[in-house]
Amino acid sequence: MLNQIVLVGRLVRDIQVNSSDSGKKIATITLAVPRSFKNRDGIYETDFFDCTLWDTAAINTSNYCKKGDIVGIKGRIQSKIIEEDDRPNKNEIQIIAEKVTFLSTKRDIDNK
Repeated sequence: MLNQIVLVGRLVRDIQVNSSDSGKKIATITLAVPRSFKNRDGIYETDFFDCTLWDTAAINTSNYCKKGDIVGIKGRIQSKIIEEDDRPNKNEIQIIAEKVTFLSTKRDIDNK
């Protein structure tokens, strides 16, 4: 069985690294990934994916990448059950990044 996802897109905002209750470093990034086809109006739509980075991946990505940079994410999809007293349980899908590849910075593109 296989649970793997690969995304390439632009960072929507600068990255902030926080610490979990156990002391591990964690960051959530949002990737803007354009679709490979046009809609009825002839426009490429964009999907936005939240990805969770842990420890070294979170620290390195925050140190070297900024809003607008292009990164590649290789990771897995994980589900999490959210229990609330007054509502039925909700299944939340999360993308956990296991590897982040720095592909291009916005500054590199602007300087060409």
